[in-house]
Amino acid sequence: MQNRVLHTPLIGSRIVVTGGAGFLGRAVLHALAARGLPPPFVPRRCDYDLTTEEGVIKLFADARPDIVIHLAAEVGGIGANQTNPGRYFYANMAMSLHLIEQARQTGLRKFVHTGTICSYPKFTPVPFHEDDLWNGYPEETNAPYGIAKKAAMVMLDGYRRQYGLASAYLLPVNLYGPWDNFDLQSSHVIPALIRKCIEAQEHDVDSIECWGTGSASREFLFVDDAAEGIIRAAERIDDPAPINLGTGSEITIRELVERVADACEFRGEIRWDATKPDGQPRRCVDAGRAEKLLDWKAEVALSDGLRRTVAWYRTTRHARTRTGH
Repeated sequence: MQNRVLHTPLIGSRIVVTGGAGFLGRAVLHALAARGLPPPFVPRRCDYDLTTEEGVIKLFADARPDIVIHLAAEVGGIGANQTNPGRYFYANMAMSLHLIEQARQTGLRKFVHTGTICSYPKFTPVPFHEDDLWNGYPEETNAPYGIAKKAAMVMLDGYRRQYGLASAYLLPVNLYGPWDNFDLQSSHVIPALIRKCIEAQEHDVDSIECWGTGSASREFLFVDDAAEGIIRAAERIDDPAPINLGTGSEITIRELVERVADACEFRGEIRWDATKPDGQPRRCVDAGRAEKLLDWKAEVALSDGLRRTVAWYRTTRHARTRTGH
């Protein structure tokens, strides 16, 4: 696959954003609004079950989209991945399968799909380059989710070559920011750490516990930066060769915990449970393709992003608890 750079005008297009009410979806809607576009159609799970053919057919009939930006996913951190491997494979594969097929049947102008860094092989050379995506099996706890997402890329490539369906495929690294999932049972590392630190302060607890040894490294991208990359792909790309979205900078989980604790002003002890898995040893991407094809680079530094995320969580957490969000 080789990306072709176009400029698809989004003005006047009927756009569907699956997962538009979620964490990344909110940022994508904001980025679309910043371009002067009207609100896109955002399907809600109670009205459209996107894991079923019937639900997807109903969505396309009601929204009549020109462009679909597919963000909806069932996903969580290491613990959630260990608990739900079958569900995560099925739900993510089924959504992509039905949405892409319906896009073909209705003559959709473009399909934009968000993949996952979990699709990369467990021991990918760092920094991860898109050409290494198939050079091994993903880290075991993430494999069902990662492979389901990667299979969608193969489907888009086949549909591009056989049916002419234009598409783009993005691989964002771990995202964080306001409106993230802070549920300790299913959240990723940054929101989980923020919640642990703040709740420890509120309950006068002098320590928090973290999974693993802290030796694994990760790369983190502020959600607004990811949203901008996704919209630029919708505007410029029509072929689903994978495009990494990241900062190109990695940090160990141990150092990350220290940075989050500092942003939360938590001064207690950090205890490590080495019986829990670390996950993939290292993650850091080469984002050169995104810079070249999308004219995109991450703008929000980790220190600033953490500060903004902690401030948002402190301000909103009690209000969201009272309203059930």
